[in-house]
Amino acid sequence: MKLGPIDSSRIEAMAARLQAAARAPVAAPAAPSSPLSASPASGATKVTFSDSLKMMLEQVNGQQMKADGLSQRFALGDDKVNLSDVMIERQKASLSLQATVQVRNKLVSAYHEIMNMQV
Repeated sequence: MKLGPIDSSRIEAMAARLQAAARAPVAAPAAPSSPLSASPASGATKVTFSDSLKMMLEQVNGQQMKADGLSQRFALGDDKVNLSDVMIERQKASLSLQATVQVRNKLVSAYHEIMNMQV
């Protein structure tokens, strides 16, 4: 992969894409996208807390694996992978991991509160 001077037109194009993505309305999903949004009245199977937690952890792991794969491809000189794509995926993976850690901390805190309750 050859490195050259910074092309400001590509930076401006990326900034325009990010702004357009930020302004784009989010479409409502046609079907429930997560087990938490499925209602029991619709005939969907009941999902336990552990199942939903496991699914969310698998999604975070998938995000981490995707970011690592892009990073490796970029490091090996794959011309199809842009640095901006790598950085965006790494940031997404980082945010999802931070959110997961915060959820874990809240669950541990709630567990300690329940265990310290007087009965």
